[in-house]
Amino acid sequence: MLFSSYVFILLFLPITLIGFALCSPAGTRASMLWLLIASAFFYGFWNPIHLPLFAASALINFGLGRFLRTSAPKWQRNAALAGGIAANLAVISYYKYAGFFAEVFAGLTGAGITFDKVILPLGISFFTFQQIGYLVDTWRHQVRPYTLLEYAFFVMFFPHLIAGPVVQHNDLLDQVEGKQKLKLHTRDLAVGLVIFVLGLMKKVAIADSIQPYVGNVFGTAAAGHSVGMTSAWVGVLAYTLQLYFDFSGYSDMAIGLARMFSFQLPLNFNSPYKATSIIDFWRRWHITLSVFLRDYLYIPLGGSRCGPVRRYANLLITMTLGGLWHGAGWTFILWGAFHGGLLCVNHCWNAVKKHFGWGDLGWAGRTVAWGLTFVAVVVGWVLFRAERLETAQSLLASMFGFVDEGAEPVRKAKTILVGLLALLGATVLLPNTQQLLARFEPALGWKKLAEHIPPAPAWMAWYSWQPSAARGALLAVGFVGVVAMLTRVKEFLYFQF
Repeated sequence: MLFSSYVFILLFLPITLIGFALCSPAGTRASMLWLLIASAFFYGFWNPIHLPLFAASALINFGLGRFLRTSAPKWQRNAALAGGIAANLAVISYYKYAGFFAEVFAGLTGAGITFDKVILPLGISFFTFQQIGYLVDTWRHQVRPYTLLEYAFFVMFFPHLIAGPVVQHNDLLDQVEGKQKLKLHTRDLAVGLVIFVLGLMKKVAIADSIQPYVGNVFGTAAAGHSVGMTSAWVGVLAYTLQLYFDFSGYSDMAIGLARMFSFQLPLNFNSPYKATSIIDFWRRWHITLSVFLRDYLYIPLGGSRCGPVRRYANLLITMTLGGLWHGAGWTFILWGAFHGGLLCVNHCWNAVKKHFGWGDLGWAGRTVAWGLTFVAVVVGWVLFRAERLETAQSLLASMFGFVDEGAEPVRKAKTILVGLLALLGATVLLPNTQQLLARFEPALGWKKLAEHIPPAPAWMAWYSWQPSAARGALLAVGFVGVVAMLTRVKEFLYFQF
């Protein structure tokens, strides 16, 4: 069931909200149980065959967590943690990576190994990471005892269930602790609805509208045909914007849905295409994944505590594995390694600036830094989107002028390119969803993040969201418009991960 579908918007969401309101007088447990039942239906609606797998995974990890909280000998707790992590990784490896690993093994050895393709359970990458994080934090004695209902609610709460944000146990369950009742609040319902509609507009009106240009260019390259420079930039810039508006739109919708039930989910995007360095980009793009990789992989590997060489090796390992998390293929692995290498270069540059005492290089330096960062990110997206290395190589060659401009042009490519550049300009210059709703603290941890964001110029004060008839009418028109477009809606891109 898609957030951007008639059945979700017109049936599932209203029924779930009404049921939540009716359960509220019965107390917190009744409300959580209702949301758990609704979430199970939401997950099973797509493919019910995977619901037992999901339930079994949650039960096993909950049981392991209970053992890790005991006073058992340290070696037993260590073994239980290692076994739990291995079991979680084994499940995701079977469904997501077995075919790729078999192909690699066959290529290296010449063995005739084949692996029948299996249907990937939705959200397996996200709920696997969340449960591994829970086990590690429990082993570290950083988790209060949870009931089975609380744990199941944390894992299955439907707004973040399929494609994140990557929610940690305390992100959600700390909001439940000590409450006698969970109930609907008018203010939260209104704020959540605004965020949801803005996310829906990002997905349907923007991301889905530019998808055909992506498919045209990447499909042409995948078929072995060359495309001209302008056409290549059309396809790659279209994908750059499609991916952002699709995934950030999904994240906004998830945050908005949770807020309707008076829960806050962590922020997942903070205008990543405004970044002036790769380090800055990864503080803004898929924030919850970056935090997870930092806390549960990069720091345990040693982080930056063991000298620069080890630090750079840890960055490369972390980002390469982060690329593999996104998909089973060499393009994803190279995309992760590419960003790992860029992070190393960025840290080296920062060390050089510190050594020579170079401070802020002014607006010209920041503009150059933004341009270099954006082009590097765009080059990386070619690897991320291409299904084969040959496709990526062909498109990169076209982008940088190594292919005749007349080859396989996209119709009206220059006109389309101008439109995409205008959309990019709006993305870079205009406020994001969280800035629009800043006075309502739209996401978990927003206040802390907002402390590091420069205040907006006075001339942009208009964008701060204020409840009014005019803004409500404008939002309603936008909502009706995108609902009318739902007949051609497409899956969210991150569903495949």
